[in-house]
Amino acid sequence: MPSPARRRGIGGLLTLVLLLSPLPALASSEAVPLTELGTGTQAGPDTSHAGAQAGTQVGTQAGPDTFQAGTTIVAAQQIGRFFDGGASGIAYATSADNGATWTRGVLPGLTTSGGGTYGRVSDPSVAYDARHGVWLISSLALTDQDGVTGAAVLTSRSADGGLTWGDPVTTAVAGGGDLDKSWVVCDNGVRSPYYGRCYAVYDDVAAGNAIKVARSSDGGLTWAETGTSATGLGGQPVVRPNGALVVPYLSDEGRIRSLRSRDGGESWGRSVLVATVQRHRVAGGLRAAPLPSAEVDAAGTVYVAWSDCRFQFGCGGNDIVMSTSATGAEWSHILRVTDDGGDHFIPGLGVDPAGAGETARLALAYYRYPSAACTAATCRLTVGYTSSANGGASWSAPVELHGPMELGWLADSAHGRMAGDYISTSVVPGGSAHVAFTAAAAPAGGTFDMRTYTVTGGLPIIGGGRPTLAIEAPIAAGEEAPGPPAPAR
Repeated sequence: MPSPARRRGIGGLLTLVLLLSPLPALASSEAVPLTELGTGTQAGPDTSHAGAQAGTQVGTQAGPDTFQAGTTIVAAQQIGRFFDGGASGIAYATSADNGATWTRGVLPGLTTSGGGTYGRVSDPSVAYDARHGVWLISSLALTDQDGVTGAAVLTSRSADGGLTWGDPVTTAVAGGGDLDKSWVVCDNGVRSPYYGRCYAVYDDVAAGNAIKVARSSDGGLTWAETGTSATGLGGQPVVRPNGALVVPYLSDEGRIRSLRSRDGGESWGRSVLVATVQRHRVAGGLRAAPLPSAEVDAAGTVYVAWSDCRFQFGCGGNDIVMSTSATGAEWSHILRVTDDGGDHFIPGLGVDPAGAGETARLALAYYRYPSAACTAATCRLTVGYTSSANGGASWSAPVELHGPMELGWLADSAHGRMAGDYISTSVVPGGSAHVAFTAAAAPAGGTFDMRTYTVTGGLPIIGGGRPTLAIEAPIAAGEEAPGPPAPAR
């Protein structure tokens, strides 16, 4: 496989298209049964629909993440979104039987509406520390005096399989900075020299989006911070079986880049290029930044997916694309995952942690507009799903899990209407894929109806479809590389 430097040196656009089978028709969503994961709204000081900019937008949930370990799946999402950033609380849902049944609740001690000290909270992510037997939910604590500021990264802990949660531990404090987009992962590799170490990755907006990492070796009780030389947003850390920590992220220059540490997060090499994002701006003013979604398989191959328009004529709409790396140092050609037209964004990639190589099992959920050229009044948001049983070489026919949804049904924010910055997929080893996504119905009586769902019983992982590979090319006419990312809480 040529290195990223060699690929960038190839002039022009070289595209290799593999037509393995005819493009299948989009499956219907009518028969897809859903289970609600969310709970609660946690009203703020002004709970009216008209006063949403001052208080929480009642009935809103957004931005779920999930993680699977053993027979347990834990999901977490924001509840009660504020217009200018953050939410009133974080709700969780836990299944001890691989998604058959769920227990739901709200994390204590995060915000003033839940017995905590911070005004708002955002960006939940879930991890499991196998060595210490502890589940972790990381979140971003926000203050709301004189503007919304990322004050701290918090970690909520559960030692009983995700059923009950204690007050949060402080993972990192802004100290005059402005933190954003925290994400947590743990090293569960029994042969890793750092087995049992957990990492929280976040950026400091006030320091030019400097990416920082906190690490813990005692089940999330105490944390130590390390800086990196990278700047960007939305880092999603994964740990390879040998203990190497790889962090794909969206750089300030509008590229997907990757950081790597081989000594347990104590020091970091220089970031490497994965790809330059070629972006079709999502219609209707919907908040949908091209943040990466990353996972790792049993052999240590890292997979990263994002939204990108390079495969559609004139950059007329985004697909979900993917790149892979055996080590995190060099990245593959770009694979087109979706090719059914329209606009695809906000991917949630899941990988079977027990598989690898040509038989690696991948599952992907995402949001989609059937028409990329819609307007705020005509755009209809849907939730899609596809999977691969051969390491991403080919993908199944896309399935529509939910929709269509009008944009006016979604929570409003300073960056546009939003379903959330994230969607999530977790895969049971050898079993089904479990997605978590936010979906909305028409508001009623001045209250939103945005809820978090999973597909009842999970989804199968199969192969098939039509993949497209391409050598990375320069930005062409009609394409857009996003500038420095704004805070996106």
